[in-house]
Amino acid sequence: MEALQKALAQLSEQDTAVIVHDLEVMHGRFERIRAAFPEAELHAVAIKANPLVGVLRSLAEAGAGLEAASWEEVQLALAAGCPPERIVYDSPAKTEWELKEALQLKVRLNADNLEELHRLDRLQPAYPIGVRINPQVGAGSIAMTSVAQRGSKFGMPLEETDLPALFQRFPWLGGLHLHVGSQGCPLSQLVDGVARVWKAGQALDLKFFDMGGGLAVNYHDLAQGPQPEEYSAALRQACPGFGGIPLISEFGRWIQGPSGWVASKVEYVKQGDSSPQAVLHVGADMLLRLAYAPKDWYNRMEVFDAQGRPKAGPREPWTLVGPLCFGGDVIGRDVELARIEPGDWVVVHDIGAYTLGMWSRHCSRALPLVLGWRHGQLSVLKARESLQDVVRFWS
Repeated sequence: MEALQKALAQLSEQDTAVIVHDLEVMHGRFERIRAAFPEAELHAVAIKANPLVGVLRSLAEAGAGLEAASWEEVQLALAAGCPPERIVYDSPAKTEWELKEALQLKVRLNADNLEELHRLDRLQPAYPIGVRINPQVGAGSIAMTSVAQRGSKFGMPLEETDLPALFQRFPWLGGLHLHVGSQGCPLSQLVDGVARVWKAGQALDLKFFDMGGGLAVNYHDLAQGPQPEEYSAALRQACPGFGGIPLISEFGRWIQGPSGWVASKVEYVKQGDSSPQAVLHVGADMLLRLAYAPKDWYNRMEVFDAQGRPKAGPREPWTLVGPLCFGGDVIGRDVELARIEPGDWVVVHDIGAYTLGMWSRHCSRALPLVLGWRHGQLSVLKARESLQDVVRFWS
């Protein structure tokens, strides 16, 4: 890996891990989304998938919008240079102050519930607002990442909501929004959810339709997972007139996940009960889902020597443990890898989404250096946190 060798050459003695986000891969995947849905008015990439301002800026410069799940994420979008009209604000817990600020900025808004609609009505929006609808198509195979089951905390339930009456009561409503879930939700479930809300909106005078995101990633084989072209074709078959209303999308994981990898130095090797253990500097602090729910999550791993060269030789099962002070900080059990030695580097692939943005402060480990890779060159997206940064965080 050329990028790994160049990254290792930039590290200091204090750097024990480095994250690399491949901006070329990210842009390539974004362009595939754009090509699959050419009539879309806006493709807003989910900030929560990867909130690095440098990553967001690169997307905004390419014409992407940004989807914010908090007011803080709205500020990240603005810091990245994204125009307010290309920011979609979707938080289920918007305060009245945040709603006022959002309306003044004229960011795109999707209301989550009836009480929020009443709050907005008191503020009298001057442009069309969307409302999130729960299509009630059930949960996927991972309940934690599913949001369209009955009783979900998100949106207004489709079957219990009189949409024509709602749009008559709040005449500034102009759009419908939904999201089914992400990982663990098959393509058929996403299509069913979009189709249900799309058909319900045919009786309304819609100014836009926000189809959400949710396209999953097959971490075992990226080419075998659901693809945007397949999703687009299925939606056009299931939704009469699909594309006749300005579309908004909110993809995150599919764009960002395969775009990043992390390399951790191997500090120690020791013998475990069933297999040798490699002690890494990245674990449950960054790869939370991999550590806490290994039955649901998987990432490809490779081992390289101190110079960044792939290690050859017979493979054997290894246990990969992180640096945190609890027994569950294990990110891989019986992983077939070449022999590992202290000073080697273990690379975990496809960590560009929902990893760094979920960083745990347990044991107060510093965030590692984050580099961007594009056109054969590295750039700093975020410097490694210093010891003073960590102390300042807790002060």
